[in-house]
Amino acid sequence: MLNNITDCEEGEGGHNSQGDGNPKESSPFINSSAASDAEKSQQYDGKNMALFEEEMDTSPMVSSLLSSLANYSNLPTGSKEHEEEENNEEGARPSKKPVKAPQLGTLMGVYLPCIQNIFGVILFLRMTWMVGIGGVFGSFVIVFMCCSTTMLTAISMSAIATNGVVPAGGSYYMISRSLGPEFGGAVGICFYLGTTFAGAMYILGCIEILLIYIIPQAAIFKIEGLEGAEAEAALLNNMRVYGTIVLSLMALVVFVGVKYVNKLALLFLACVILSILAVYAGVIKTAIDPPVFPVCLLGNRTLLSKGYDVCAKVIEIDNETITTKLWRSFCDSESLNATCDEYFTNNNVTEIQGIPGVTSGILAENLFGNYLEKGVFLEKRGLASDVDPDSPITSSNRYVLSDITSFFTLLVGIYFPSVTGIMAGSNRSGDLRDAQKSIPIGTIAAITTTSTVYMSCVVLFGACIEGVVLRDKFGEGVSGNLVIGTLAWPSPWVIVFGSFFSTCGAGLQSLTGAPRLLQAISRDGIIPFLRVFGHGKANGEPTWALLLTASICEIGIIIASLDAVAPILSMFFLMCYMFVNLACALQTLLRTPNWRPRFKFYHWALSFLGMSLCLSLMFICSWYYAIVAMGIATCIYKYIEFCGAEKEWGDGIRGISLSAARFALMRLEEGPPHTKNWRPQILVLVSVDADQNVEQPRLLSLTNQLKAGKGLTIVGTAVQGTFLDNYTEAQRADQSLRKLMEMERVKGFSQVVISSNLRDATSHLIQVGGLGGLKHNTVMVSWPRNWKQPEYHQQFRNFIEVVRETTVASMALLVPKNISSYPSNGERFTEGHIDVWWIVHDGGMLMLLPFLLRQHKVWRKCKMRIFTVAQLDDNSIQMKKDLITFLYHLRIDAVVEVVELHDSDISVYTYEKTLIMEQRSQILKQMHLTKNEMEREIQSITDSSRGSIRRKNPSASRSQHSAEEGTSVAERPEEEAQLIHSKNASTPTSPTSPTSPAGPAGGAATWTDNRGADKGKNLFAASPESVKDLFNMKPEWENLNQSDVRRMHTAMRLNELIMKKSKEAKLVLLNMPGPPKNRVGNENYMEFLEVLTEGLNRVLLVRGGGREVITIYS
Repeated sequence: MLNNITDCEEGEGGHNSQGDGNPKESSPFINSSAASDAEKSQQYDGKNMALFEEEMDTSPMVSSLLSSLANYSNLPTGSKEHEEEENNEEGARPSKKPVKAPQLGTLMGVYLPCIQNIFGVILFLRMTWMVGIGGVFGSFVIVFMCCSTTMLTAISMSAIATNGVVPAGGSYYMISRSLGPEFGGAVGICFYLGTTFAGAMYILGCIEILLIYIIPQAAIFKIEGLEGAEAEAALLNNMRVYGTIVLSLMALVVFVGVKYVNKLALLFLACVILSILAVYAGVIKTAIDPPVFPVCLLGNRTLLSKGYDVCAKVIEIDNETITTKLWRSFCDSESLNATCDEYFTNNNVTEIQGIPGVTSGILAENLFGNYLEKGVFLEKRGLASDVDPDSPITSSNRYVLSDITSFFTLLVGIYFPSVTGIMAGSNRSGDLRDAQKSIPIGTIAAITTTSTVYMSCVVLFGACIEGVVLRDKFGEGVSGNLVIGTLAWPSPWVIVFGSFFSTCGAGLQSLTGAPRLLQAISRDGIIPFLRVFGHGKANGEPTWALLLTASICEIGIIIASLDAVAPILSMFFLMCYMFVNLACALQTLLRTPNWRPRFKFYHWALSFLGMSLCLSLMFICSWYYAIVAMGIATCIYKYIEFCGAEKEWGDGIRGISLSAARFALMRLEEGPPHTKNWRPQILVLVSVDADQNVEQPRLLSLTNQLKAGKGLTIVGTAVQGTFLDNYTEAQRADQSLRKLMEMERVKGFSQVVISSNLRDATSHLIQVGGLGGLKHNTVMVSWPRNWKQPEYHQQFRNFIEVVRETTVASMALLVPKNISSYPSNGERFTEGHIDVWWIVHDGGMLMLLPFLLRQHKVWRKCKMRIFTVAQLDDNSIQMKKDLITFLYHLRIDAVVEVVELHDSDISVYTYEKTLIMEQRSQILKQMHLTKNEMEREIQSITDSSRGSIRRKNPSASRSQHSAEEGTSVAERPEEEAQLIHSKNASTPTSPTSPTSPAGPAGGAATWTDNRGADKGKNLFAASPESVKDLFNMKPEWENLNQSDVRRMHTAMRLNELIMKKSKEAKLVLLNMPGPPKNRVGNENYMEFLEVLTEGLNRVLLVRGGGREVITIYS
């Protein structure tokens, strides 16, 4: 339907829904709550629309949709609105202000903001040093890599930004809506941290300009007279103190009102543009008239400008040789015969021009890098120097030294922040007249401009400035001037003040933007612990978010080094850009129907290239910072996945999941899984009461405990009725199933089927559950309670049909009996056993299930015991050895016990139980009695039968095997088990049922043992007449179905044996006999199973699916 097609995510649309995660608003176009019933009736009153009357509540007419589209506005509650609200607070608040249409075009709305954000502190403070250290060639490579990364990211961002309306939120909005809340939240936090640390970097750059180039006298910790580590520590402490002060002032300005920041934005932009123009003007001037910036060298070492007044050792005044300040710096006295530094004595002082000019040919000398260790002298290439390698270094504080160990990857990390800021246009999309046109053009044009400036600056700096001056980070060799300022025209102060104000402005903008980004993330509600930061002042100012931002920013201030902070924010921005590229690539490759960007100049290969560049640059900059940043993002991702609010934003990750699921399902269709890959894919059949609540919740607890093998879980139930009438009940049942699955931590799917009767519905679940190759191979159903009572007869008949259907479908079947006594997921067994009674081979299900259960904390401390049955001709000792070897190869730890079952006679008690069972079946079929009458009739038959049997009647005949062995049944020990084959019966038997447990020879076999001397007497010697006299009812013993007698005999004897061995076990797993072929014996089958499991607390009846599920091979 149309409103489904135009559905928009929570948190989108107008400012009323911006970030609030309100699920009630399903569309940004249709405000259904605003239309009254009267309006609706007028809207659809036309007779020619009568055909669509039923759809009018959910589907709008095309005319109303177009009207809503025309009036739609996505103006965010941004800084502009905050400013207006503050102005309104100062004056009289109007009752309602008309919403102004956005007026900003490409130039003012995207291009200039991007220019202002991209050009920053690195250009002014570190660009010349990077060219000097890395060389023109190396620096050009760095600039080209970084600019290519941002250009490719801008192309991807343009595609995403033009694929529909992008409200304010920039990259966070684009990534979260493209890659889902988990990726969006993780990358949104990374982008927030990057913006926050960028604020710290700008403040540190501002303080560096202030204390080194403008007023060095303001330093609290004096650097004069300090050397090495002490001087460095004093500088960092100054940065910390002043940085904290400036951060507090900036945070106060942002808190008082964003309008002041917005009003100063134009001034800051003008400072940036004027500074860059001054640099280009200075380059042009060097070609005509190079400026005089002398640099003094001793040998080839650069001298500190504050260490000399004249670049000479001695000067001639009135024919008298006088020593200079430089001499006094290296010698112990002013006299010419003073003892001087050896290097000073052996080398001459020369003065060179710091800026020889663009035509000087200095470019060739600066072409290649000159990476330095910390504390190394800045030396001019190609200049002779007489130095004794064995002599100790002295007077090092007289020279310009390298303050940091430099290498290529460090330069990348320091430089990359100078190309960030490309999101400025997309962040202002709400203020743009035509965002889908302006964002691509403005952003790409800004990146092109800045990249051209950066690349040209690399070449021009190398062509104009002497190498030792380029490598002089703080201008200590050129009278403490900013190096880039020495190149500027008309004065170095243009650059100094221009860069100071631009860094101040950039810091203010970071402190303005970061809290709003955090507020948008908080209001989306995807990260629960951040929700407090979604609140603010009455006008929407993010007060708490600003406080957190200032606190994080203080961490960067405490680090205090611009060179150390820059790689940190590089990591966060690179991660953000990487996911923008990933989002575009995925949307392109998945070809989702909604992916229709207006910007056509994109390709998935470009996006992947951009993503690869971002990832590479992360590890190039700093591999340990990269790992930390990815660790933070991963932690946030997992936190949102487990604890965050579930959002459906139509993201690309869901698209990947769909594509991957389709591919995997197609692969599964190629054939059945190998035994090594087999795992129980369980369909859990549960029943619901009248209120649609699950009646057997412990079934899901057991399912959870079995899911150590992972695999598929489907929890299914049936609702009786028709789809049209009972759909609401089915929905309630589905919600009940989902809630219980969540509570029991069962990961899987719920399925509800509506049918005219529950039997067909259950059959449909078994047939159609799953999809393609991902179908269930195991069915779990609870034992029917109170099945003997007449009102529950249909339940046990349905149960037996489930057994038959799973057998036909070659599915395994698990039937837990007394499910209410099974442990919940919170219980723990500290000791006990899980006993497996392995009577027939079922493909290994009986071995696999205890292993899976013991992976769960409920059963972990239980030990596993396996009981198996030895027949008359078997060597029980050898069987035990073989079984131990088999379990060893299966890597299963269990205690093995072999139980010997021999032939025995059928006891009187067995005939009694069989007789009662058959009489009960006949009575229920032939008599149509009321419930109470039926129960009384059954009770009277049972009482009369038990009263007439004499348990100690001596046996006159014995079975064939007993005669051959010459032993008496009464003489055998009570616990001895015996085996009776069909050929040993004294009366003809019916053909062997295929559902009876089959021995290795393929014959039908049932297992019994003696019930003691009083019950072990056979009544075969009794004549038919005496039987009739004894019971005085029909059918007599000789007319009993001998197959039923043998089955009852098996059930009773096995039950006695299991009770003796496993009564105290925490769980007994047992082969489940197959159902009868015809439906006449359904009641008898249930009776057999009841007798087999009588007295046991927890029993899990297991039927294999007809294939091997466990293997000894690797």
